[in-house]
Amino acid sequence: MTIRIALGGPWVLLCPAAAILVIMASATKACADAPFRRLGSAEIAARFAGMSFTDEVHFTRTFTRDGTLATVSMGTRRTGRWRVVDDELCLTRASEEERCHQVWTSGRNVQLRRPGIAVTEDGILKKLAAHD
Repeated sequence: MTIRIALGGPWVLLCPAAAILVIMASATKACADAPFRRLGSAEIAARFAGMSFTDEVHFTRTFTRDGTLATVSMGTRRTGRWRVVDDELCLTRASEEERCHQVWTSGRNVQLRRPGIAVTEDGILKKLAAHD
């Protein structure tokens, strides 16, 4: 079986597997372009409890259901607490003041934003492993 798909020019003949890959790539691009949406308190608590927030390279923050926060950043381990207050995710680490962040999501992408600060913390949420 042959499927014809127009790819911005003359028709190209593709086998079914290649056609599926083209369609999946288009769907992935559409999802990546979804706008970010701000989460409210209930959504933040539901999404972060029992999860890790990570950029998969530089840092991982683990949010346990009891409010404990464990961070590994550039090889340095730290602990603290987390809670949700007035539609913001608030983090407290040893000897630091509490910092609260708006939480914005688009697909599986998550951004932590602080009003008045242009830099965002970008990552994804991952389920904790069974041993965590």
